[in-house]
Amino acid sequence: MKGILLAGGRGTRLLPTTLAVSKQLLPVNDKPLIYFPLSVLMLAEIRDILVVTTPEDVPQIRRLLGDGSRLGLRITYTEQPEPNGIAEALVLGADHIGDDPVALILGDNVFHGYSFQEILRQECRDIDGCVLFGYPVRDPERYGIAETDARGRLLSVEEKPAAPRSNRAVVGFYLYDNDVVDIAKNLSPSARGELEITDVNRAYLERGKAKLVDLGRGFAWLDAGTPEALLQAGQYVQLLEQRQGVRIACLEEIALRMGYIDAETCHRLGVELEKSAYGQYVISVAEQFAAR
Repeated sequence: MKGILLAGGRGTRLLPTTLAVSKQLLPVNDKPLIYFPLSVLMLAEIRDILVVTTPEDVPQIRRLLGDGSRLGLRITYTEQPEPNGIAEALVLGADHIGDDPVALILGDNVFHGYSFQEILRQECRDIDGCVLFGYPVRDPERYGIAETDARGRLLSVEEKPAAPRSNRAVVGFYLYDNDVVDIAKNLSPSARGELEITDVNRAYLERGKAKLVDLGRGFAWLDAGTPEALLQAGQYVQLLEQRQGVRIACLEEIALRMGYIDAETCHRLGVELEKSAYGQYVISVAEQFAAR
């Protein structure tokens, strides 16, 4: 399976901060926001990842992530000059996807929850159609909303409905079989001139090949695209990390535990950051792993 991380857009809800820096590089507690969606792809055992971002942001994100080899990944980049919709990432990434299924994740989404890795492994296996993930919200009129039957089969999906049929928002993480490339290429732009991801999901719905996986109690999903949400995400991460003594979305630790790198490499990456608490944590993880 291939991965696409959409880190485009202008970050207009975070102005004036995003006049100078990509929102995906803004800090969530002790790490850049982009670490969170990238960690999800890594936990899903996806190692070949395309980052779609603006021409201005490519150099900054490339400086942070490089080609991914340090983490046992392959990261490539392509430009999205204008924010023409989430589904455009599937068109821009068609060559990257090739004949494989694909996981598309938004660069400003934060996920955390018990057994999330097991959910990812299960849902990424033998995809036939599309898999969406739902999260209960108290203001469903602000989101893309999914309605399902008792078995999780998708019945409808609406973008910011005036009269929502459920309270389950479709989060910014999508799994598709290879048919998604042709579906995305044949979309008609919306009234806003964008290729809407909801239209992609409706195409699978019409084929009877769409399902929703509920992320409910004990799970956290945050769309960190506003100042308030970015602050909330940072506070959430800070609280858990201080209480539990572990770090969420620590890429070096994930790469080590997934077998993408060895303890020696992890230790070296930690030493490069050793003046920070994050770097000290990476070093301790590597030492504990090597001592087993």
